[in-house]
Amino acid sequence: MEWRGRRGSRNIEDRRGMGTAGAGGIGVVGMLVVLAVGYFFGVDISPLVGGLSEPQQTAPRELSAEEREIGQFVSVVLADTEEIWAEVLATQAGMDYSEPSLVLFSGAVQSACGGASAAMGPFYCPGDRKVYLDTDFFRVMQRQMGAGGDFAYAYVIAHEIGHHVQNLLGVLPQVNRARAQAGPADSNRLSVLTELQADCFAGIWARHAADRFGSIEPGDVDEAVNAARAVGDDILMEKSGRAPMPDSFTHGSAADRSAWLSRGMRSGRIADCDTFAEAGR
Repeated sequence: MEWRGRRGSRNIEDRRGMGTAGAGGIGVVGMLVVLAVGYFFGVDISPLVGGLSEPQQTAPRELSAEEREIGQFVSVVLADTEEIWAEVLATQAGMDYSEPSLVLFSGAVQSACGGASAAMGPFYCPGDRKVYLDTDFFRVMQRQMGAGGDFAYAYVIAHEIGHHVQNLLGVLPQVNRARAQAGPADSNRLSVLTELQADCFAGIWARHAADRFGSIEPGDVDEAVNAARAVGDDILMEKSGRAPMPDSFTHGSAADRSAWLSRGMRSGRIADCDTFAEAGR
């Protein structure tokens, strides 16, 4: 993926050098309660990174050269999503795109949805319309998930931006209301449909980014599809030593995640990403 030397976004909040003082706020237990009603849409990677312990307090520090480069990469990808979704929403939904902020953090972070640990993976908080990303997640993807590569990392960002698009379209408020009134199985099902639609929206971004910027190189699409497969609930459960249980899925199987991402890439249309309508057929 060609990204160096291209425009970055102004909507980046870099908190990585500020130090941490634990997840704070509602804490990990409260965070999981919030997750249950649908406010956090992160991937629980705690089985891969040694549990959900909250980070210890750390002092402010200088960012490394690698961290600065990753920050520039994230900024460029975010700028691409801003351009693509401004055009797609205007032409396909007749609405303006409100740009979200993306917060880079290390270890733990505070959001309008409460405190969060990096072990929950990247997430979108509709309360403040911000995406939260500990860029160490990219290292986990490469080393523990076998899903490295710039375009794979770009897919992660585009997926979380997909949740922001869902919020703008009114999908997230409807899902959260329904999940708050549903039993565990139905709540998980709604969560899966929400995640698969965000995967499809990430595919829309990839399709239009390839056409508009010409930044997609041979093998990039395979990287993204592999990343979508790597964060499937069944794969994560197997890697943590558990048998996959579809009723407990919250993000979708590897096959479904890669399929919906691929659908968005082929189509480039919001109308073809209605996972909820397809589930009702």
